[in-house]
Amino acid sequence: MGRGGMKAERADGPERKCIVTGDVQPKSGLIRFVIGPDGQVVPDILGKLPGRGLYVTAEKAVIETAKRGQFARAAKAPVTVPEGLAAEVERQQARRVVDLIALARKAGLAIAGFEKVKSALAGDHVRVLLQASDGSERGKSKLWTPTGARYYGCLTSDELGLAFGRQSVIHGALAAGGLSDRVVEEAAKLRGLRESNGGDTASGKDM
Repeated sequence: MGRGGMKAERADGPERKCIVTGDVQPKSGLIRFVIGPDGQVVPDILGKLPGRGLYVTAEKAVIETAKRGQFARAAKAPVTVPEGLAAEVERQQARRVVDLIALARKAGLAIAGFEKVKSALAGDHVRVLLQASDGSERGKSKLWTPTGARYYGCLTSDELGLAFGRQSVIHGALAAGGLSDRVVEEAAKLRGLRESNGGDTASGKDM
């Protein structure tokens, strides 16, 4: 960890300090915000907007807390916090995860459908198991998370369908690869943003 708010670089990537909790942690667990020219707080999901970054832990409750004054204190200037900021961050983060899964699919790393996923799991080729939050618990319980793989149930069937170019998808899986690692990182953020909303409802899984 860095001391006194100093930025630290570690083997697991650069670290930043959450303006709400004060915890120093890898950027992978934080949402970056910037202050626009008009003084409005803007989420920077891709981490590419110009300006000084203000980092907040990727949890809905923490972002809601930041609206009470932490953004202004961190920016050392008056700021405008838009209504529904946490919801907008969640929406953009969900889209980010969907887009990454779509890229993984185009790269040949992603599959969808119960039988295809089950076969891939049996072959020990799965890096990430994806299941829709609104899918049947009975159906989802028939699949398992392999040792060393990650499980995410924070996307709806419609969102997974969008990622796979279908109307809806309940079961999906990603093979090992750079894109899959990025899905793991971004899906972890989305899970944090949706946990309090019941967005990750699958039971008995490696959450």
